[in-house]
Amino acid sequence: MKFKITCLQMDIAFGDPNKNYETAEKLIEEAMREIPDIIVLPELWTTGYDLTRLDSIADKAAAKTIGFLKNAAKKYKVHFVGGSVANQGENGVKNTLLIINNNGQLVHSYSKLHLFKLMDEHLYLEAGNEKGLFQLDNRTFGGVICYDIRFPEWIRAHTSEGAEALFVVAEWPAPRLSHWKSLLIARAIENQCFVIACNRSGHDPNNEFAGHSMIIDPWGEVIAEAGANKELLSAVIDLTLVKDIRKQIPIFEDRRPDLY
Repeated sequence: MKFKITCLQMDIAFGDPNKNYETAEKLIEEAMREIPDIIVLPELWTTGYDLTRLDSIADKAAAKTIGFLKNAAKKYKVHFVGGSVANQGENGVKNTLLIINNNGQLVHSYSKLHLFKLMDEHLYLEAGNEKGLFQLDNRTFGGVICYDIRFPEWIRAHTSEGAEALFVVAEWPAPRLSHWKSLLIARAIENQCFVIACNRSGHDPNNEFAGHSMIIDPWGEVIAEAGANKELLSAVIDLTLVKDIRKQIPIFEDRRPDLY
């Protein structure tokens, strides 16, 4: 089964949700000229890393963002791996990835499990405690957020349960661009799955972000890679390749979960 995927590598207006909804709306309209099956947005795309003001700018129960994505999904008949948003709940704010299908239904939400202390996430965000497994068109995928890719056992927890592709949404800083590329390729090779990684571009008051969104096949070959600036990155993935490669080198059969 094939999916055409478009990543919206966008700059994010720091702490300005209204501006970011406007930007996303324009980019989605532009992306639909190529008729993708799935559109992917980056991490915290409504607020950026304006963590100190989350009490006033976070999306209560992610309701506005869910409504925005549902409307776009129904309008264009496209699936969304809707990036992540600052999701204000009763017990604090979580960094939550939203999956919306092309009928405008919320399929799954995943809150970032591993908080990144170097950017003070642990001071302002609550960690999630559930997996990012979801289905679109009866195929199983995994969704994770940025720092999660440094934890291979967390990625394997998804692929060992059938995920054929991993979606990564991120605000990955430019100084560690080499880590971004190496980790994503490694996750693809060791899990024999596609990796679709949507990073942001641009700057905020404290950081420069790397861009370089990537789509990688299960051999670790880079199918498509963006540059550092705003860009729509598209590629077609064929999930039959996952089954073929897992037959050639049967790592899932040869694992020793009795020992590790």
